[in-house]
Amino acid sequence: MRSIQVEQLEKVFQVKKKQAGLTGSLKALFKPQFTDKAAVEGITFSVEQGETVAFLGPNGAGKSTTIKMLTGILHPSSGTAEVLGCCPWTERSKLAYRIGSVFGQKSQLWYHLPPLDTFELMSRIYELRRNDYTERRDSLIERFELGPYLHTPVRKLSLGERMRCEIAASLLHRPQALFLDEPTIGLDAVVKQRIRELIVEMNREEGTTIFLTSHDAGDVEKLCDRAIVINHGGIVFDGQVEFMKQQFLTHKTVQLVLENDPGQLSLDGVAVLTRSGSRLTLSVDTGHTTIESVMSALMSSHRIVDMTVQDPPMEDIISRMYGTFRAKEAVM
Repeated sequence: MRSIQVEQLEKVFQVKKKQAGLTGSLKALFKPQFTDKAAVEGITFSVEQGETVAFLGPNGAGKSTTIKMLTGILHPSSGTAEVLGCCPWTERSKLAYRIGSVFGQKSQLWYHLPPLDTFELMSRIYELRRNDYTERRDSLIERFELGPYLHTPVRKLSLGERMRCEIAASLLHRPQALFLDEPTIGLDAVVKQRIRELIVEMNREEGTTIFLTSHDAGDVEKLCDRAIVINHGGIVFDGQVEFMKQQFLTHKTVQLVLENDPGQLSLDGVAVLTRSGSRLTLSVDTGHTTIESVMSALMSSHRIVDMTVQDPPMEDIISRMYGTFRAKEAVM
């Protein structure tokens, strides 16, 4: 069953033109001129029920605009979309009962009230049966370890505490699809890891579709199996996260312990990142050479005591991917 189906979805905004000089400023004030700016340009993709998908792209690529159309906040300029069999912008009220959303920079919790009061209010909004609500609420409180914060006004909670409450609130009505827009922004490493574990748990146990946008590489690596990459409003990659790594992975990191200090190393396609005596960390450009060739060259003149070969962090891969987009744009 498909959870999300998008066909040629497009969103064009009208942007006021800037006009130079005093005369231009007066014209812009009394007779403004507008130009069209495409935020999303005819994208097509589908997501199966229970899939975990990262929706990636540089700032301004159209990620948040797409999520706002899929949740019914924005109407598209053209194209179609279905989320759980509903058209988001014409059946928004109906769809709201079946999806959840968390926007990292916009709270759904009442600022001056404790989280428990917001939970109560949302149970009325979603028309949850009392027994179902209390059972679900208590389960989420236990899973997200919210007990100490339930009676504290939201304004007095830390960012990490608030985000755990935000995600719990979005799951109260057992949504079939969960839209997450930068859910771990500004959080420390421990809180991020806990939130990721809980999201994965909900996906595994309840089959909730996860549609995530994030600039945090850890979110992509830990939460998602598939990635859709958008740039300038168009899709430039759609495939498994592991395949994305392979496509944009041009370097590997090799950590070596040699029997003796190798002195100056000069190998084609190899850069020395760190060295301490006979311990070295190398970056191997796999576009110019292979790991086997590098190892063969080293073993011909040095004895290797220990060796590990690693992919660079996901953060480096995503940065390199965005850098490739910018380089192509500069050529064009």
